[in-house]
Amino acid sequence: MATTSIQVNETPLVLYLLRRADDALILGHRLSEWIGLGPILEEEMALGNIGLDLIGQARSLYAYAAEAEAAGNDEDTFAYLRDAPQYRNLLLAEQPNGDFGQTMVRQLFYSAFADPYWRAMTASGDATLAAVAAKSEKESAYHLRHSSEWVIRLGDGTQESHARVQEAVDVLWPYTGEMFECDAAERTLADGRTVIDPAPLRDAWDGTIGAVLSRATLTLPQNGWMQSGGRTGRHSEHLGHLLSTMQHVQRTYPGAAW
Repeated sequence: MATTSIQVNETPLVLYLLRRADDALILGHRLSEWIGLGPILEEEMALGNIGLDLIGQARSLYAYAAEAEAAGNDEDTFAYLRDAPQYRNLLLAEQPNGDFGQTMVRQLFYSAFADPYWRAMTASGDATLAAVAAKSEKESAYHLRHSSEWVIRLGDGTQESHARVQEAVDVLWPYTGEMFECDAAERTLADGRTVIDPAPLRDAWDGTIGAVLSRATLTLPQNGWMQSGGRTGRHSEHLGHLLSTMQHVQRTYPGAAW
């Protein structure tokens, strides 16, 4: 039986909620791909727990998006019944895991943004968003500490681990600029003090990343060119493959429930 993809009324608030929820869901799914493949048991459990934190954030944001849209959608339909161009996640989140070092660099880049972002969002004039932010910031602080320690350990480790992590920094760096974009839809919400403009967080993010990479004996790429498009539904080929796996059961057995 064919499953029809949902349509979404993307008001500025709904669009904002989907963007942040999609970031968390897609990155959480990427981390879940390490289950059974982690380098050591303790780290496999850690990656699983970080993934669960992110998926929990996604659920809270999707639930609020469903309430704000009031069109009959819910967290499951947002997650499983949208096509790739309807997703609004950062391109960084959908990049493949690669080796363990690349996964840690991707997590570092995202968490170094998410930690101050959610901390600032605790002052949102929207009580629901402020509550989600308060919980998410505590989790993001741990995610940042965990990924930082691994990047330092690997970067300042063996010749091979250093080379691999430096390559990961070089490959993923062009996907980091998108985190600080603020389009007209989000600007409307920022002007109303519902959300924050992420651009002013860039200096703090640069400082965090610079300090970690320095301790890891890694260098920042000199090329300042950045990828963009995830926020408007223009994704890399990797997202389609991810969604074909994540949505398979729901698409094959519509309405199935445990």
